[in-house]
Amino acid sequence: MTDSSDSSFKAPSPSFAEALKVWLKIGLLSFGGPAGQIALMHRILVDEKKWLTEPQFLHALNFCMLLPGPEAQQLATYSGWLLHGLRGGLVAGLLFILPGVAVMLGLSYVYVSFAHIGFVAAIFFGIQCAVFAVVVEALLRIAKRMLKSQIMYAISAVAFIALFFFDLPFPIVILSAGLIGLWLGRYAPHLLGARVASDEPEAAAASKPSLMRACITIVSGLAVWWGPVLALVLALGPDHVLVREALFFSKMAVVTFGGAYAVLAYVAQEAVTNFGWLAPHEMLAGLGLAETTPGPLILVLQFIGYVAAYRDAAPFDPAVAGVVGALVTTWVTFVPCFLWIFVAAPYVEAVRQVKSLNAALTAITAAVVGVILNLAVWFGLHVFFGTVQEIHAGPMRLWWPDPASIDLWALALAGAALIAMLRFHAGMIVTLGGCAALGLAIRLL
Repeated sequence: MTDSSDSSFKAPSPSFAEALKVWLKIGLLSFGGPAGQIALMHRILVDEKKWLTEPQFLHALNFCMLLPGPEAQQLATYSGWLLHGLRGGLVAGLLFILPGVAVMLGLSYVYVSFAHIGFVAAIFFGIQCAVFAVVVEALLRIAKRMLKSQIMYAISAVAFIALFFFDLPFPIVILSAGLIGLWLGRYAPHLLGARVASDEPEAAAASKPSLMRACITIVSGLAVWWGPVLALVLALGPDHVLVREALFFSKMAVVTFGGAYAVLAYVAQEAVTNFGWLAPHEMLAGLGLAETTPGPLILVLQFIGYVAAYRDAAPFDPAVAGVVGALVTTWVTFVPCFLWIFVAAPYVEAVRQVKSLNAALTAITAAVVGVILNLAVWFGLHVFFGTVQEIHAGPMRLWWPDPASIDLWALALAGAALIAMLRFHAGMIVTLGGCAALGLAIRLL
């Protein structure tokens, strides 16, 4: 007789209506970033409901970590696909993000409408100090998990230097790391210090691989993804802010390996420096808001889309333009995530057993640490200094702060947040709330 407490025991598949309730519950409770969200899904799907076995869940997680995009949202989509095929994946993935989308839309409106008010600005001052601490904590946690050998430390360092000092495009850094990983996987796999293929048994899939089905899925997915973008181009022209958002964030959907923190450095610098959509402190405020909402952290892109469209609204009303900008950004960010899952899921085991691909992605994860370090330094400079200049010397670029513009209160508050998280293991929500309250006290009292 099978022990029902064994995580390998699989209960009968639930009805679609029963699964629908569970996906909604997960979507409403998915706070705490990807680690907390993955733990929540494991507890409900494996431990409580036993709809998936431990090997199935781990296979799904490993597969999603190979893909660009938010791994927790893709894990929900893939799990739903395992249980009920295409409709299960759609419902699970949508319900994972819709609560956060709704909350983030409301917070974006509050920010652009009321951030100029003194007490609101003070709260956001505290939040942006906490965000710096959150990013540093994530950097240390991810580095500990990902960097397993000297060569991976070296790849991480080179990635940071390429981004911070030479301003190389993020996709080039990621592609270069992948090529290095391919070479190492073929000629010196031991240097990566990580297992580059799975030895676990295969898990059952919802459907068998089919070239015809894959082609239909690709064509349908691309039409859904790019149809609204083409409509915007035809209606507004290629230079309108909504079109530029759609194209830029579509590119991000293809290269966002390593989770939200990895891509935010590139997005922040592009949105602030090149497009001029928002200021550095506003980017930090948006990230702080995304940390407090359910759903994936990458919803901060929705905030950027709202603010940029709100401030360049013609021919729309600013509030209408902001909502459209937020929805366009959300659309082109998440539709590709569904496409990756529905095309590749039937091939998951074959993909996971390709050693060269896993070696490439191992090297990319090392580069991701350097990318997040770049994000932490860039955020820190703009949190602690009122004036930061961009200096160029030949091919090199350097961010140079004005020492006279240092904000000692911001430095102290961020330091306190770091101590709370690293020494006393304070949660993210507690840290953000405490810093918001302290920011209010510092600025107003």
